[in-house]
Amino acid sequence: MAQPTYIILVGGVIGLTTALTLQKRSPSARIVLLAYHLPGDLALTYASPWAGANWLSVATDGGRAEARDAVTYVKFGELADGRPEAGVSRMPIRAMFDNERGEAGVLSPDGNIWYEKLVGGLREVKKLPEGVKFGYEMDTFVVDVTTYLPWLLTEVIKAGIEVRRKIIGNIKEVFEEFPDAEGFVNCTGIGSYNIKGVEDKELYPTMGQVVLVESPKTPIGKMYFRSPQRTHSDTTYVFPRGEHGGVILGGCRLDGVWTREVIKHGLGLRPSRKGGARVEREAMDGRTVVHSYGAGGAGYQASWGTAKEAVDLLLQTSTV
Repeated sequence: MAQPTYIILVGGVIGLTTALTLQKRSPSARIVLLAYHLPGDLALTYASPWAGANWLSVATDGGRAEARDAVTYVKFGELADGRPEAGVSRMPIRAMFDNERGEAGVLSPDGNIWYEKLVGGLREVKKLPEGVKFGYEMDTFVVDVTTYLPWLLTEVIKAGIEVRRKIIGNIKEVFEEFPDAEGFVNCTGIGSYNIKGVEDKELYPTMGQVVLVESPKTPIGKMYFRSPQRTHSDTTYVFPRGEHGGVILGGCRLDGVWTREVIKHGLGLRPSRKGGARVEREAMDGRTVVHSYGAGGAGYQASWGTAKEAVDLLLQTSTV
């Protein structure tokens, strides 16, 4: 029996993670990753290299989005403890909000912060800065994306996955290039707004801007986050990237802004989507396509769970 062929589009954190997840689940398959941008490239619409990044869930749906983040939290723990070269490290975070708990966008439908048990508990911050209504500390992870993205690509290549540079303007052209492929996974992010055959107008950019500064002589031992709500345009955060990786200072969330002028300061367009991320299976021209894009600023912290769900859909097994 011939080995099945699967095609992954594109090479950001979601695409790379999906390729690795699929290879582990279907080790005999031929997997081809097609991408115009890969780790090491710096382009505005290639969002992955511009991320902070860490794990502080934005999910509050009581369902699939929370499940994706939970899978990723567990995987980050495995990487932090067993694969230190990946660039994922354990680090606590202090999260503070200028709105009351019920208006801060952190509660699930059951009225709780869903990940409290997952992270080993939330520790109340008793001394709050002026204007802050509540805050908590928790154990989580920081991701040095300058290490993590190249590590993912290295793992992809080591796994025998084919990596090809390709501009993808029409998904049907990919169908024609791989007529015998069993299935395709579309991880093109904001690219799905314009790619012919997809053209998802529910997508919109959320512009984010960060500054990377030199690490202080005395290392910063935790991350800090302050905002009126969990997702808000007026947000301040400090994410140390280890002893020598610098410190990320941010940030902003400007929905619907395509501006590109300040790219030198670290500016990217998060692939946000009305109604949330699209992770679903579709038949297109008789071909099986799993769409996996639109996570906005949650790409890293949802990556492994999103990959699991996409591969489940591709292989038609149970979902997350």
